[in-house]
Amino acid sequence: MNLFKVIKERLFMSDEQYMRKHGVKVGKHCSISTRMIPSEGYLLEIGNYVRIAANTSFYSHGGIWALRHLMNDPNLDIFGKIIIGDYTSIGSNVMVMPGVTIGKGCIVGGGSVVTKSVPDGCMVAGNPARFIGYTEDFYKRLKNGLDFACKQMSIEEKEYLIKNAPDEKFIHKPYIKLPEEIL
Repeated sequence: MNLFKVIKERLFMSDEQYMRKHGVKVGKHCSISTRMIPSEGYLLEIGNYVRIAANTSFYSHGGIWALRHLMNDPNLDIFGKIIIGDYTSIGSNVMVMPGVTIGKGCIVGGGSVVTKSVPDGCMVAGNPARFIGYTEDFYKRLKNGLDFACKQMSIEEKEYLIKNAPDEKFIHKPYIKLPEEIL
């Protein structure tokens, strides 16, 4: 590929178009903000209404380069398909390993390393990613007092609403648990 084509691809092609061009099966109405896909794009399948944030990386193989040399087996190669279910949201800087399926309606927290498949309707986060809750329970918590319902407002209306909201309307995170010997 010549330099002009590479520059044109980077400047004028959306991330979703880039994925499709490289063999990724992408569903309808997705919001994709990464191009970090394996050389075997055809092993990645993304459902409908999926959000993939910036710098998310997908891996269909890897980790055996040194093993090939150690075992003098230059043809050793393994692969794993990656499937992302409908209505799933993947945060920034996530790494999804070969062979992982992330089910329908899941949320993957930013910075997570997904080494195992995630069942439908689950939220996971961490390195390695661990179960942190159910998507439906999270939604109910949001609707119970945290929802600003401002998507249809003008920028000025939204700013006024947020600036004048009571403190309990905002998300508050608990402190990290410390080991008992520190307390």
